[in-house]
Amino acid sequence: MINKEKYRIEMPCSREHENFSFCVRSNLKNEPGQYDAPAKMLLLSDIEGNFLPFRRLLIKCGVIDSRHNWIFEKGHLVIAGDCFDRGNQVIECLWLIYSLEEKAKLAGGYVHFILGNHEIMNLNGDWRYIHPKYANPVDDKKTFTALYDGNITLWQWLLTKNIIEKIGDILVVHGGISPEMNFFPYSVSEINTKARPFYTFATQIFDDPLLYLIFNSNQSPFWYRGYYHGNANEAQVDATLAHFGIHTIITGHTIVSRVSTFFNGKVINVNTDHAAGNSEALLIKNSKFYRVSGAGKHERIK
Repeated sequence: MINKEKYRIEMPCSREHENFSFCVRSNLKNEPGQYDAPAKMLLLSDIEGNFLPFRRLLIKCGVIDSRHNWIFEKGHLVIAGDCFDRGNQVIECLWLIYSLEEKAKLAGGYVHFILGNHEIMNLNGDWRYIHPKYANPVDDKKTFTALYDGNITLWQWLLTKNIIEKIGDILVVHGGISPEMNFFPYSVSEINTKARPFYTFATQIFDDPLLYLIFNSNQSPFWYRGYYHGNANEAQVDATLAHFGIHTIITGHTIVSRVSTFFNGKVINVNTDHAAGNSEALLIKNSKFYRVSGAGKHERIK
């Protein structure tokens, strides 16, 4: 069900075609944690409030046209966390993702937005990395609103998202799966179900071992950096693949110069520096993996 109320997002100092409109949905449901593999899928991460690079990349990769229409057919778009912080168009990025969800479904496609550490931080009032544009006191108090103006629609929408998803034989998670996480005998769906009620309580110290790992530890799925800081080995990665029944793990969180493979192609990092003009994405099509540049150039990597 969609409300009759229609919203229009206008980009400051933009051309008319960069603006977009959408309807607000009244029935939000928690996202499933597992999906069948689509024929094609585009993955990227760490947009961090940089709307124009995000928009350009989606256009160059054939996901949307210049009017923000979905043209990716039955393909899936996957954002692997960290839409929040640093940039000055966080809300515009969030509304674009929100608006594309319904457009994708109408075409038989899908949009996945997996939460990263910066989403969890903002849901808990941690504004260390917000752009100064958003640093305004609320009602004369020295506090700030996590969703900048207390937007309850976006707040409720974020609470329906997952921290880990399995799409076909691919696992998507913002940071990665630590050795400690491998010890827990939970499926993707169970991890999301156990974590979701506590998204806004991440500053609490948990007695439950799983919740402690997720919200209180740097070994969390949305904080872990071991794949890229020399702390992981292929045996650990293989244990994760076996546990979740997958062939590939895709992450963001730790920045790389290019979409890159690790551990003989078993791990792929899609976090490039959008703010610096280095936007890339990963395209998976017909079981082949391609690095796609901001200019739309495809290069096979697996």
